[in-house]
Amino acid sequence: MTCLDMEGVLFPEIWLGLADKVGLEELRLTTRDISDYDILMKKRLDVLRAHGITIHDIHEVVRGISPLPGVPEFMSWLRQRSQVIILSDTFYEFVQPLMEQLQFPTIFCHTLGINEEGFITDYFLRQKDQKKHAVNALKSLGFRVLAGGDSYNDVSMIQEADAGFFFCPPDAIIQEYPQFPVARTYSEFQALIGRAGGFAS
Repeated sequence: MTCLDMEGVLFPEIWLGLADKVGLEELRLTTRDISDYDILMKKRLDVLRAHGITIHDIHEVVRGISPLPGVPEFMSWLRQRSQVIILSDTFYEFVQPLMEQLQFPTIFCHTLGINEEGFITDYFLRQKDQKKHAVNALKSLGFRVLAGGDSYNDVSMIQEADAGFFFCPPDAIIQEYPQFPVARTYSEFQALIGRAGGFAS
């Protein structure tokens, strides 16, 4: 079983796209910058409320997002050799158009509270540190689990996996967690996963 983060690994960051659309630097903070997800989301919701940004604005951004270059080929290669689950701290209310572009892989993520006017009123975590718990649950079912991500919120998933890797992480994360291999391209990522999983090239 291979567990992958979504934003920064398979797709560009949704919140960065929204920041560019509405011109708000405060929305450029991601899990690559802030390790505490609750703090990050509270900051985001405060900014959305203060500037009158709705779910419809976010949907407009999501509709313009495509997989990162090389992702369709990488995912095709991987799904022929391993079951794949995307473990993401995004929200189901965001991701339908993105998953469609990858032929609907399984994704575990969170949900939002949205009022009748389209304003996001709250967020509901499926489980705190869900990525780590998902990997642990898969291991308890007898799966060998590989994991890859790029951010602070991926660290516990990578640590819990039988083999874990970073894909294009910021330098600060590399310095804090030098024990994990780093891929800078999808060919490097594929090679790391292939060796750990014993897959054919």
